[in-house]
Amino acid sequence: MFAWRHAHTFPGGIHPPQHKTLSTAQAIGTFALPGSLYLPLQQHAGQAAIAIVDPGEHVYKSQLLAKSVAPISAPIHAPTSGIVRGIEARPVPHPSGLNAPCIVLDVDGHDTQRQTGIAPAVPWDIPDTDLIKHIQDAGIVGLGGAAFPAAVKMQTPAGYRIDTLLINGAECEPYISCDDMLMRTQAHKIWQGIHLLCRILRPRQCILAIEDNKPLAIRAMRRGLQLFNAGFACSVHLRVVPTIYPTGGERQLIKIITGMEVPSGKLPLHVGVVCQNVATAKAIADAVFEHMPLTSRLITVTGDGIRRPGNYQVMVGTPIRHVIEQCGGLTHEDISMTMGGPMMGMRLHSADVPVIKGMNCLLIRRAETKPKSITACIRCGQCARACPMSLLPQQLYRFTQAKEFDKAKGLALMDCIECGCCEYVCPAQLPLVQYYRYAKSELRAQQRDKQKAEIARERHAKRQQRIEAEQALKQQKRRRPATAPTENTPTPEVSP
Repeated sequence: MFAWRHAHTFPGGIHPPQHKTLSTAQAIGTFALPGSLYLPLQQHAGQAAIAIVDPGEHVYKSQLLAKSVAPISAPIHAPTSGIVRGIEARPVPHPSGLNAPCIVLDVDGHDTQRQTGIAPAVPWDIPDTDLIKHIQDAGIVGLGGAAFPAAVKMQTPAGYRIDTLLINGAECEPYISCDDMLMRTQAHKIWQGIHLLCRILRPRQCILAIEDNKPLAIRAMRRGLQLFNAGFACSVHLRVVPTIYPTGGERQLIKIITGMEVPSGKLPLHVGVVCQNVATAKAIADAVFEHMPLTSRLITVTGDGIRRPGNYQVMVGTPIRHVIEQCGGLTHEDISMTMGGPMMGMRLHSADVPVIKGMNCLLIRRAETKPKSITACIRCGQCARACPMSLLPQQLYRFTQAKEFDKAKGLALMDCIECGCCEYVCPAQLPLVQYYRYAKSELRAQQRDKQKAEIARERHAKRQQRIEAEQALKQQKRRRPATAPTENTPTPEVSP
């Protein structure tokens, strides 16, 4: 049942300090209700949800507030009861720091629940399509950080066969420990969710991967599987993988577990693998067995800038300012805040931004007073040796700096996972990932412009075809001979 070994590895990788004990020394905590919640309509991959509530409306806990209207989207539910103040442009977690539409919910403090906003309990014998719809209606997205709608990954296209369901419990990035604590305390719920995923996807095998720096989580998940008596239709394994960053990357974990590489420009589905996070599995179990949509999540609040670091169950929409207050406040006035870990996290520009579904960590550290001493590239090659995607970071940097984006794309820039390994080992302290993100955004913009231009050309060509067809029809009518008179046609009289 269990295999405590790893036969494969991926190129590169680094071993940064873990700093995880800062947040794992105490039990999972909870917060008092905030005064208001700010729920962005766009807090998942795909299109934003559409609000279906009006200002002044009283809503109940778990009530549907915004519906999804696109294949890749996710609905939003009320984390607690209260009055909808309105839909306003508010600060949200985004690299631009710009505002975005949010449902503002003034909390009434009662936390009353009248309706769930999702379907009733789902028995085991219902069709898979209904079960997937149930999970979709619960607003569940990938909780490892990408926030991709979970139900979309469960819909296997025709012609594809899922060989391996890979459950990601690696949690490789420094400081972050919410998945570790979730596995320690909610092992049975996670296995319930994994069981549902196996039932829907019907893989040949299911593998739960955990890094070897989480012995308590490994023990709890092993014991949880032994106690889980529902039975799996496929073989289930728990694999302990080495602690090296970025083991938790989807492609890197697939390489370690299966030995397969996902081809450039392809998805794990193309090699018969579907990946889900342990927190996503737990959320799926909550939706199916507890009738709970995704309205809160476990996040790690950590760093030397917060007085009481730890892991907390936090409502979606809670302002970061409230999180800081509930954690005892800041230890320093001058701090930096990051959503996520230090390697792949996103800098937050304001404490007014809310917790969103994809936020697994709030990292608060003392701000660096000394600016980085950036020097010229010395072509040492350390970045290439550290890259887990076997790219050439120095060449990519040179092309992006010169705005030769097509050349960078030719060197597989779009395969970059922005893990930050190259930047971490760079002796010149070059902001490599910043350049790669910029170049990728420019390439995407060029692709959008190209698509728009192609659509415009097609519309112009169709318009020209219509004009030519209309002109041809007019010419045909002009050339048509007059109709000859028939016998019954009266002959006009001619005056003498």
